[in-house]
Amino acid sequence: MDRRDFLHPGHLVSAAGNLLGAAAALDAEVPFEQPENIALLRAARRAMATTFEIFLPYGTPEARALAESAFDEIDRLEQQLTVYRDTSEVSRLNRLAPQVAVPVEEKLFDLLTLAAQITEETGGAYDIAAGALVKAWGFYKGPRRVPATEELAEALSRTGMRQVVLDHPARTVRFLRQGLEINLGSIGKGYALDRVASLLRADWNLNSALLHGGHSSVYAIGSEPGSECGWTVGIRHPGKTDCRLGVVRLRDRALGTSAATFQHLEYNGRKLGHILDPRSGWPADELASATVLAPSAALADALSTAFFIMGVDAARAYCLLHPEIGAVLVPQGECAAPVIIGLSPDDVTVYDA
Repeated sequence: MDRRDFLHPGHLVSAAGNLLGAAAALDAEVPFEQPENIALLRAARRAMATTFEIFLPYGTPEARALAESAFDEIDRLEQQLTVYRDTSEVSRLNRLAPQVAVPVEEKLFDLLTLAAQITEETGGAYDIAAGALVKAWGFYKGPRRVPATEELAEALSRTGMRQVVLDHPARTVRFLRQGLEINLGSIGKGYALDRVASLLRADWNLNSALLHGGHSSVYAIGSEPGSECGWTVGIRHPGKTDCRLGVVRLRDRALGTSAATFQHLEYNGRKLGHILDPRSGWPADELASATVLAPSAALADALSTAFFIMGVDAARAYCLLHPEIGAVLVPQGECAAPVIIGLSPDDVTVYDA
């Protein structure tokens, strides 16, 4: 299990208990009169190596055109952010920034600034300038492997936002180290959801929708049909794929979950996951999963990665300084109990194991 598969897809449809019935696909023949068992419309498109979906209340005006507009924006952002296309703006930045200061599109520059801020606030546990590490471990295009000591040390020397210069007046980016690379995989899907939510509010006056990218990055606009308390989203248990860990309620709020159950490699009898600690260069292994609730999906995604690496105590200290952030953390261990930080019973319900 990785971040893309962490939230149970059925729970996104079955929000708010038994209130919602089946979700009707937007490309299906839907009668003008609302069937009694349909409360949501659902549309999906593949992007960013996962599936994005949007859930809309049945009867939303121009739902199909609205969904197409949302997905077109995600496609456009993928073309800008991906490191798997040489023509993307981020790939261009990785090629040129070691030589010259590179002008960057305004919103992308803001995203890089946010990432740099999170790096500082988490003591380097979160760091998008870790592309060299990702490649050294084979989590870029494979094969997955444990790098030799010398190779790991060399990759670490080419890692870190401390070696990235963000010039705010000029809106340029310069790398201080040859071979340093930015990879936005830990924040890109959440950022795309934030941009889509902004578009849907501004251009379509939408006040109710649930958006997700790969089930691990979620943004809720308003509340689900029949509720004033937001959208209810179920979270899978990291060690029991057929069970819920619990449910969270989101209203104009986002959720991000990080786990590494399936994306791993075996090494000396250990399972080493794909979430790398940029400070040590090794996979983080203190938690089984980290779920974060935050005002934006980009922030939720980044902090779920950071908390997965930092562990319970450091995550709790962060939340004390940032009361807008909440978390549900599951330590390693078959009988480990979830740790809830900064969330009230109105925000989350965790089930008994």
